Amino acid sequence: MKPERLKTAIVHEWFADYAGSERVVESFTNIWPEADVFTLVDLLTEEERKIVLKSKTPKTSFIQKLPFAKTKHRYYLPLFPFAIERFDFSEYDLIISSSHAVTKGLRKNSNQLHISYCHSPMRYAWDNTELYLNQANISKGLKGFAARSIINYLRKWDLKTASRPDYLIANSKFIAGKIKRIYNRDSDVIYPPVDVDKFEPVLEKEDYYLTASRMVPYKRADLIVEAFSMLGDIKLKVVGQGPELDKIKRKASPNIEILGYKSGKELKVLMQKAKAFVFAAEEDFGITVVEAMACGTPVIALNKGGTAETVVDGITGILFDSQSTDSIKNAAMKFEEKINTFDPLQISNHAKQFSRDIFEKNIKEYVQDKSLNFFNKEKSSN
Repeated sequence: MKPERLKTAIVHEWFADYAGSERVVESFTNIWPEADVFTLVDLLTEEERKIVLKSKTPKTSFIQKLPFAKTKHRYYLPLFPFAIERFDFSEYDLIISSSHAVTKGLRKNSNQLHISYCHSPMRYAWDNTELYLNQANISKGLKGFAARSIINYLRKWDLKTASRPDYLIANSKFIAGKIKRIYNRDSDVIYPPVDVDKFEPVLEKEDYYLTASRMVPYKRADLIVEAFSMLGDIKLKVVGQGPELDKIKRKASPNIEILGYKSGKELKVLMQKAKAFVFAAEEDFGITVVEAMACGTPVIALNKGGTAETVVDGITGILFDSQSTDSIKNAAMKFEEKINTFDPLQISNHAKQFSRDIFEKNIKEYVQDKSLNFFNKEKSSN
């Protein structure tokens, strides 16, 4: 059976906004426009649905109809495994899932091919569990006991279903390592799509550093602010909103400007004009970092996670070794010493290897190759 004739389903956990995993699904629907789309909950606006799903209405789970699902869908996390297993994919030849929680555990028959693009093993179960519980204020007492019982159940289900996909694709070598460690499975690495063509390089930089992220604990914007508070007159602009914002405002010294939320266009201009972009999170990949480099802006980032794979130390930025104020401060001082050695055009050209066109070419070729092998094997065995 030719890959282009396969009846295809695309499966994604939930559509709540237009973020990194939704950009992957956007590419999937670019490549397979005739595919049906499944999701637990669909909360996209019409404009977002036009971009991500080409205005298609996805097939949703029973969770879509539960009370407060539009605002509190994550509260139904314990039901997600049951919900994903209830979808009927029996009429499809090829199933492509975008997974950071449960979609890799969907049920299929032996004559169906399931390729799962893994953004991360289930974060709630394996990474920063205490951080999530503290952030949700459910780490202690009966709530804490119940939450940990649920997490234990999710871990067991996650491990039990790890063998269900025929192939796993990791969005970075960092995630491939996690997949091997947690699931004991090999995966192939295909970096996610970044719309680098929308971020033109600017050669003349202004006298400020920039950091931008959601203001949540694991992003460690607090460490960046603390570090720059120790750097005297060196200016830092901070973009983002979230539960940590007030805490970060209290830490800011006069050389630090807290800007709060900025639109995509406003953030792009800030990125283009910054002399460096600072990033302290241990990310699966880190799309914002690549966008900054596409602007010709060097990046000061943690030498762990996805940023260790996208930033070339001394060429496209400076990598620091630990999530600490001293490590960030020393990296900024090192950057000041080397500032004239960074070439904005070289940095921008480096970012082009992570483009959407390259991602779609790689994914399409990968799926075609695996489909031909899988269905030829099926045919020969019958």
